[in-house]
Amino acid sequence: MNVRIRPLLLALALLGGGAPLAAQTIPNASLTQVRWRELGPARGGRSVAVAGSTSRVNEYWMGTTGGGVWKTVDGGVNWQPMTDRYFGGTIGAIGVAESNPDIVYVGGGETHIRGNTSHGDGLWKTTDGGRTWALMGLKETRHIARVRVHPTNPDVVYVGALGHAFGPNPERGVFKTTDGGRTWTRILFKNDSTGISDLIMDPTDPNTLYAAFWHAYRRPWMLNSGGPGGGLWKTTDGGATWRELTANPGLPRGLWGKVGIAISPANPRRVWAIIENDSGGVYRSDDAGATWQWLNRDRSLRQRAWYYSKIFADPVDTNVVYGLNVQFFRSTDGGKTFTQQISVPHGDNHDLWIAPNDPKRMVQANDGGANVSLNGGQTWTEQDFATAQFYHVSTTNHFPYRVCGAQQDNSTLCGPSRQAGGIGVGHGDDAGGGESGYVTPDQKDPDIIYAGSYSG
Repeated sequence: MNVRIRPLLLALALLGGGAPLAAQTIPNASLTQVRWRELGPARGGRSVAVAGSTSRVNEYWMGTTGGGVWKTVDGGVNWQPMTDRYFGGTIGAIGVAESNPDIVYVGGGETHIRGNTSHGDGLWKTTDGGRTWALMGLKETRHIARVRVHPTNPDVVYVGALGHAFGPNPERGVFKTTDGGRTWTRILFKNDSTGISDLIMDPTDPNTLYAAFWHAYRRPWMLNSGGPGGGLWKTTDGGATWRELTANPGLPRGLWGKVGIAISPANPRRVWAIIENDSGGVYRSDDAGATWQWLNRDRSLRQRAWYYSKIFADPVDTNVVYGLNVQFFRSTDGGKTFTQQISVPHGDNHDLWIAPNDPKRMVQANDGGANVSLNGGQTWTEQDFATAQFYHVSTTNHFPYRVCGAQQDNSTLCGPSRQAGGIGVGHGDDAGGGESGYVTPDQKDPDIIYAGSYSG
């Protein structure tokens, strides 16, 4: 911030005249004239966390990877930012209390640890539907994968934390509170380099949970996914004791990478796991994790496993299960085969919430934001909210000047710096290049734009 303000202060000092520059002071009141303006465009950006509630059919929550938490109360037609006055940044998980949907817990820092990933600052809580928020600790968990709230007691919450993405730390594993977040107990821990990639609560028994450990870290030049400590664990007493399932019959041997888990609400003995491994893919247990079958090894469900590896069960039909990857897949035979039967507004799919009492009502997160469906994925709401991630920004010498940038997983844009009625996507032009490139206007002829992408 100081780097950006200093040129303005220098200009104001020079305009002041009279006293030498070294003796000039800029009154604090001068900074009150500086205002942030929303430049848009109203085009969604990446989201990895969504949630809803059974009782409020039009209310959904979205966690963005740069703009905090957003909420819709009209079924996804309009979204509003809910955390700007309290916190922002990257959101990894959202847990809504079924017993009181005004109580929502939000975990910071995504576990889809891209090279540009940002950490969070712990767990936040609202008790009034997002009007106010309080920080509830767990600051050093940095990247939270899941938040699971007890269905009848909103003071009982479980948090699955990956921990630091760029180095070891002990604040990772599964944490539990029984007093609404005032105090926490770490109830499952492997080591200081292995955290949680998924945490699932049995819909019929809140004392039964499955946790997936993931040994993962980043370096500026590489990502490591998989290592000692990765595997699958289960508790049936609310986390007091755990037993490891990793070596159970039917599960793959060797190092495990990222794991996603799903339980069938219609038959909780049916459990799926999508596992990153040399023999990876979709595995299913029909005896609550005791034994497993390797059902599907399709590469389309396993590609870039560290970035995806999420699976979700239909609440009514025990044979319907969803797999998220670049595309959005659906199985109707219990996970043996998956087809891309669902088309969403944007690719790269990361999270899904399905209403427990209505399998056609769902909200889904992808690299274009969140979208709501009321008909099982046949149609979706639009992603026309301003949550885009711009990697690089530059300005032209037009008058008034134009602003150019490259949006994550979308096109480049050059658009107006001011526009009556607000700046929409239609007011911008594709400048060429792609998401990773710099968009640089020629200083002498601002109509000439140089734009890059991967590999130059």
